[in-house]
Amino acid sequence: MTASPPSNTVLDVRDLTVTFRQDGACTVAVRGVSFHVDKGETVALVGESGSGKSVTALSTVSLLGDSAETTGSIVYEGTQMVGAPEKDLRRVRGNDISFIFQEPMTSLNPLHTLERQLAESLELHQGLTGDAARKRIIELLVQVGINDPETRLGAYPHQLSGGQRQRVMIAMALANGPDLLIADEPTTALDVTIQAQILDLLADLKDRMGMSMLFITHDLGIVRKIADRVCVMKSGEIVETGPTAEIFGNPQHPYTRMLLSAESTGQPNPVPDDAPEVVRTKDLRIWFPIQKGLMKRTVGHVKAVNAASLSVRAGETIGIVGESGSGKTTLALAIMRLISSEGPVVFLGNDIQGLKSRALRPIRGAMQIVFQDPYGSLSPRMTVEEIIAEGLTIHGTRDGQDKRQMVAAMMAEVGLDPATMHRYPHEFSGGQRQRIAIARAMILRPTLVVLDEPTSALDMTVQVQIVQLLRDLQKKYALAYLFISHDLRVVRAVSHKVMVMKRGDVVEQGPAAEIFDAPRTEYTRTLMAAAFGLKMEHPGHR
Repeated sequence: MTASPPSNTVLDVRDLTVTFRQDGACTVAVRGVSFHVDKGETVALVGESGSGKSVTALSTVSLLGDSAETTGSIVYEGTQMVGAPEKDLRRVRGNDISFIFQEPMTSLNPLHTLERQLAESLELHQGLTGDAARKRIIELLVQVGINDPETRLGAYPHQLSGGQRQRVMIAMALANGPDLLIADEPTTALDVTIQAQILDLLADLKDRMGMSMLFITHDLGIVRKIADRVCVMKSGEIVETGPTAEIFGNPQHPYTRMLLSAESTGQPNPVPDDAPEVVRTKDLRIWFPIQKGLMKRTVGHVKAVNAASLSVRAGETIGIVGESGSGKTTLALAIMRLISSEGPVVFLGNDIQGLKSRALRPIRGAMQIVFQDPYGSLSPRMTVEEIIAEGLTIHGTRDGQDKRQMVAAMMAEVGLDPATMHRYPHEFSGGQRQRIAIARAMILRPTLVVLDEPTSALDMTVQVQIVQLLRDLQKKYALAYLFISHDLRVVRAVSHKVMVMKRGDVVEQGPAAEIFDAPRTEYTRTLMAAAFGLKMEHPGHR
């Protein structure tokens, strides 16, 4: 006989096991998991991708689909959820237990306005329609910090920033006053400043509404800020649990200690004094015309980048930081001559700004890029061998080298088994897919590599591995890196110089140590405070 949970417990999970059965195969995703969430408490489930965090959360209200077989006990407010009738589960979902997911663009309907999407839940659970629903929607948007909510009701998700979309997701989750909020990686895709705002908002709403929260993340820095207790998951099991202060102060399990130590640290390799300049820009400007009317007359410009000047030498990294929309990626694409710009772009001593496509082609191999999402940037229909060799097919091999042997050597160099080159991207982990993307860029032996958020989609332990790989490759081949990221901890670990951008303007740049230790502008100090949880003083006040 199962003992009853304490009276102040909102959710009590005991011996939860989740098995997926499909096409005769059987996969145990969660095994014997037990934990509880008390009233007004925040419990964090932490662990790497594939550890079973999200499966555990989704199983609380049976959202796993027909292929999942769930055993054990999940008791919400005294009611057993495992095996509960569908009508009872529907009453709890979105009403008593609400979810916030990682990527709001995949959770919000792109064809519906905000008003319609928020009204749906209110009508379903509370019967609110018309003016009553509209009034409640405006209250919710005010509550989550959306300015001028009346003017936003008719907006579609793509018309909002990432932070605004996440606030709308929170408003939807809070619409019916849930007792338990389950937040599944709700800040992973956000800038550090927006991330800090969302965390503060969630903590404030939890306190004001008396909610409990189950917070799922792989970022232990967030856990330290927001959680009362922590459950560490590995391979579908909880390997350690306890109060946050105890877990961080005295971790017992080797896996927990590994997670806590997994932070990109150290310094980039020194740049030789005689290192040649690889790329230089001077007052580079990227303005996109705003055209209206039948004749497409230009009535204004979107000023994506204004007067950006930089210089990067062989073996040197410049970190480009700033919030979404600041112009970081646009600047990098202009340097690679993938979008048009005004102002000189000097690459290996030659101004390539005015060159046409035919003249640019011979130098394309020397300028490569690695994107944020390795799954989205790798063709699912090509084998790893075909993906890595694609550049060789276009630009040719050197000295008649065997293409397959070059791919095998490159895979080994980035830490991949050459015997797996016949496989497809979906057969690899996130970290392995990013290594494939790096191998594709490096096989052409480039001089300049643009790294556009190359670690933000990865677990902390995998981030550390990728950062070390990038350092090793840079040292071996004297690569110049443009490293674009909103993760300032990673930027500090890899960058010799830092450029801070805001709304197209370069607000500050200089040696990385100076930018991090004594930021001169208020905007940079705000970024640092959000990233490191520090109160940054003005240098003149020290």
